[in-house]
Amino acid sequence: MYTIQQVALVVQSQPTTLQPATIEHLLIDSRRLVFSATSLFFALKTQRNNGALYIDELYARGVRNFVVAKSYVAPYADANFLLVDDPLRALQHLAAWHRSHFNIPVIGITGSNGKTMVKEWLYQLLQADYNIVRSPKSYNSQVGVPLSIWQMNGKNTLAIFEAGISQPGEMEYLQKIIQPTLGVLTNIGEAHSQGFTSLAEKATEKIGLFKNAQQFIYCKDCNEQLGATVIDVEKLSNKTIKVFTWGTLAKGDLTIGQTIKTNDHTTIHATLADTNTPVQITIPFTDKASIDNAITCWCVLLLLDYTMPEIAQKMHNLQPLDMRMQLLKGVNNCLIINDSYNNDVSSLELALDYLTQQSSGKKTTLILSDLYQTGQSTEELVANIKLKVGYRHLNRLILIGPVFSAAKELFEAVKDGKPSTVIYEFYHSTEAFIQHFNTHHFTNEVILLKGSRVFEFEQLVHLLEEKVHQTVLEVNMAAMVHNLKQYQQSLKPGTKLMAMVKAFSYGSGSVEVANVLQYYKVDYLAVAYVDEGVELRKAGIHMPVMVMNPEMVTFDLLVEHHLEPELYSPAILQAFISYLSKNAITQYPVHIKIDTGMHRLGFDSSQLMQMIEVIKQSNALVVQSVFSHLAASENPLHDAFTNQQAQEFDAACTVLAAHLQYPFIRHLSNTSAIFRHPNLEYDMVRLGIGLYGVDTTSNPKIQLQTVLKLRSTIAQLRMVKAGDSVGYSLAGVLTRDSLIATIRIGYADGFSRNLGHGNGKVWIKDQLAPVVGNVCMDMSMADVTDIAGVAEGDSVEVFGPHLTVLEHARWSNTIAYEVLTGISQRVKRVYYEE
Repeated sequence: MYTIQQVALVVQSQPTTLQPATIEHLLIDSRRLVFSATSLFFALKTQRNNGALYIDELYARGVRNFVVAKSYVAPYADANFLLVDDPLRALQHLAAWHRSHFNIPVIGITGSNGKTMVKEWLYQLLQADYNIVRSPKSYNSQVGVPLSIWQMNGKNTLAIFEAGISQPGEMEYLQKIIQPTLGVLTNIGEAHSQGFTSLAEKATEKIGLFKNAQQFIYCKDCNEQLGATVIDVEKLSNKTIKVFTWGTLAKGDLTIGQTIKTNDHTTIHATLADTNTPVQITIPFTDKASIDNAITCWCVLLLLDYTMPEIAQKMHNLQPLDMRMQLLKGVNNCLIINDSYNNDVSSLELALDYLTQQSSGKKTTLILSDLYQTGQSTEELVANIKLKVGYRHLNRLILIGPVFSAAKELFEAVKDGKPSTVIYEFYHSTEAFIQHFNTHHFTNEVILLKGSRVFEFEQLVHLLEEKVHQTVLEVNMAAMVHNLKQYQQSLKPGTKLMAMVKAFSYGSGSVEVANVLQYYKVDYLAVAYVDEGVELRKAGIHMPVMVMNPEMVTFDLLVEHHLEPELYSPAILQAFISYLSKNAITQYPVHIKIDTGMHRLGFDSSQLMQMIEVIKQSNALVVQSVFSHLAASENPLHDAFTNQQAQEFDAACTVLAAHLQYPFIRHLSNTSAIFRHPNLEYDMVRLGIGLYGVDTTSNPKIQLQTVLKLRSTIAQLRMVKAGDSVGYSLAGVLTRDSLIATIRIGYADGFSRNLGHGNGKVWIKDQLAPVVGNVCMDMSMADVTDIAGVAEGDSVEVFGPHLTVLEHARWSNTIAYEVLTGISQRVKRVYYEE
């Protein structure tokens, strides 16, 4: 906690008179405001946004301390405005200064992959012995690192921070902020390489994090495979640094020998170079990434002077990490946020923000287990939790564990003569909660589960989750946000973005997706029919929504829920005006569709003047936007036609602007056109399937992440002899003795019958398995004869990160749009927030 005067000196603010204030919280996002009196807002400017635009809103909510660019003219005399050259650099300087107050071991982690996994595993391995502060989730950017460092306090005895960069020069800033004493390089690979000319440049930039470290760990295999000059430790300025290496191809301080995999465990044999001593650990994982990350953690423990028996015990007890918040459909119209892979004060703060984001008017409940190794007394911890819960206006707090149960009076204590509005429930253990559990006690609310692993909150997830079968569509919301930003960053400043959430958000789930898009301030949503828009409104979505296919019988619902119709013909235009006039409604926003050659819906050029006269004669509506639809923007062979459509659109807009004599939004570009035809941005673009991670143009300028993963499980395995058939109609005759896996997915789930008879494949145990026989309504069969270690219950990827939806669509003889929108409603949707 610092005074505003101290902060002003550190960030080199332009001299100004300051009101007394204490700074405890740093804020860069107005949506995450909790503690207004002690927050300092940094008005960061990006290509798509400017934090200064939210200062009025924050001032109205009680914030009085701001860091702004020198060009900003401060409008409030009773607020503190620190004027600096660059608010981002000011944030970083402040964090670096805060870091300088602490003399504890700091582990800095960087690399192309595995940073977050190594950080979280180190936390697991070391938390019993240290009071640890660490990066929340993957806060490793130019903004995330200073926010992570700001968490450091006098009770911490160890810090673990990760750093990620995307271009040269960035690590210099992060190094000054983190100042690691022990450096960990996970690997150097192709991930996030767009900003670097070579892997050598990338490696040199990354190891800059460790130039003043005392110890440095890296894998020699990585160096050998990429070229001996890639990881040049001599470039580190601190020549006294102790370098500790591991490797299998190249001998290191820890030389890896045989790795023996048995079912779900791997035993790793190695030799310590300094004593030539054979050592081994066993970890509960078998995949290569987990093995490499575990060895890296092993090296850290060796440098921290743990004995091999201690290390072996800790590594054997490593827990798998699902570092994603799951958003699940629950019983009685509830939403379940499962974020119980770890439980500490920092991750609680992030999870509560996500709970607020998803609530949209519903009641909110937090189920929280005892927190360990917080460095706070029980009184301090209770006060901290009550503050976080109270500021977010939670309705119910269910506390599980002996510590919280013993602190019941502290939670229920009356403050300032005002009883708490939060309903408290206390249970000594998870088992006690389960014994008293009643489904009817949870209705129409959002429930956040935050529990330490020992409390086994997965049992609570099972109780609260809506019961559906084992075929699941996983939706990675963080990947969706990444894709959204990829498109946003390509647009000119000021260009608006409309996101398509029609057809159940391309199968992903309308409400859940819309909540995220609303949170990230997309300008418009678009749905196909009025009932889709009504569902969004009932779920608390308040942003503008365009309805692309309004029907006359739904005008009442449309207006009642403030939805904006697309008007595409003289008949629908006249009908809507008549409805509005009858109900004495004026100036209702509408969107005019122009047909420029797709010939599906829209006014053609011969109808423009008639349409304009009708609009001008009525005061019932106002044209919010004018748009058209490109028929083939993804195909270079049809670029001439696309340009012709644009010319016709320009002509129509010119006529409308001349006669309406007020501004309206113009939009023509769909997903494919955003990158392929940047000259057609106009005032707004419409983003559809690209948001969901599907690039139909194979454009090298865009790096989309996989959003959707459709998976199922193996119900049964059986050996079938050559000459016998599999499935209906005796059509799947086998040519060899085969091991057949029956999978819990069929055409009723959206798994096309076209995929049968070897046309399609599924991903099992890191291999493709061909579909055999006819696809059934609820089941399909795959040949897994050539895949080792397959067992009943194993997961099956239908499409996702290993098998793209575009490939799946090609096998199905269709397009990705049909695959996604065809996924049955009976398939459970699970939402993850990385």
